[in-house]
Amino acid sequence: MAVALIVEDETLIRMLAESVLQKAGHETRSAASIAEAKAIVESEEPVDFLFTDLWLLDDREAGLELAQAAAKARPGLPVIYTTGRGVTDGMIALFVQPNVFLGKPYTGQQLLTAVSNLLPRQRAYAGANATAPRPCNSGSPAARGRGF
Repeated sequence: MAVALIVEDETLIRMLAESVLQKAGHETRSAASIAEAKAIVESEEPVDFLFTDLWLLDDREAGLELAQAAAKARPGLPVIYTTGRGVTDGMIALFVQPNVFLGKPYTGQQLLTAVSNLLPRQRAYAGANATAPRPCNSGSPAARGRGF
């Protein structure tokens, strides 16, 4: 399975995401800040995909900055973006490829679906044209059930 770098400043959400991914057989690395995440990205530690909240601490675009730095350090690194706040067209234009967007709240199954949608795209993406991000959940939060 894959190695995930989870970047989430809310401890409970980060721990739940780690648990879901680990139970599915993935290894996880985690960071609560952009500085911690950049240290991992710039290290020799294996990372197969980045799962980052767009809004970290008080910086509403920290996840974008992190993903762009990760793409420079590790070209082609797939990214799952998440947020419970709005995403503008300008932000989407800055998403690195390949990527998937997973809105909050999300369920464990939606997270696993995002991972499975992203990893095959990573292999298919090599040399392909960029495509728009695909959301992995739909409907209202109430229709999706309880999530994190």
